Amino acid sequence: MGIIGSTIKPFKATAFQAGKDFFDVTDEDVKGKWAVFFFYPADFTFVCPTELEDLGEQYNMLQKMDVEVYAVSTDTHFSHKAWHDTSEKIGKLQFPFLGDQNHVLATNFDVLREGVGLADRATFVVDPDGVIQIMEQTCEGVGRNANELARKIKAAQYVRANPGQVCPAAWEEGSETLAPSLDLVGKI
Repeated sequence: MGIIGSTIKPFKATAFQAGKDFFDVTDEDVKGKWAVFFFYPADFTFVCPTELEDLGEQYNMLQKMDVEVYAVSTDTHFSHKAWHDTSEKIGKLQFPFLGDQNHVLATNFDVLREGVGLADRATFVVDPDGVIQIMEQTCEGVGRNANELARKIKAAQYVRANPGQVCPAAWEEGSETLAPSLDLVGKI
């Protein structure tokens, strides 16, 4: 299934976020800003808290870039709160955790492990129009890198703001970009 370039499907999920009551998040709430859907298999596990802590270290910067982060697993919002209240690593995190016990989000993003009921380890970056611009998926034992995610988001934001420009491999903010043309064919 080609998910890059597709629009996110309708959803409604209950979220837990530190310092707030439980609240609902829908596809409509996501529109108008950049969003990261950070799927992980389950609360109270092993690789997941290391990834989420790493992502939490980038959260303030992502907020300044007008990006909201949604951590998503097939656990309930109650489980998310319990994990937040009992884990030193998770207790520091400020972004919302979406409960997806009915598997709507995991199914919409095509990351539900059939017959298992868990989401794969996957990241989706959605632009302000609700269009999926970036996707990353890894096997269960391989954690993701939030610095690289932030770099990719900066590149996607640059490309959106600068039509006709593209960001080459390992592009960093402020580096040169490319304007694809016949003149460049075979010269890069």
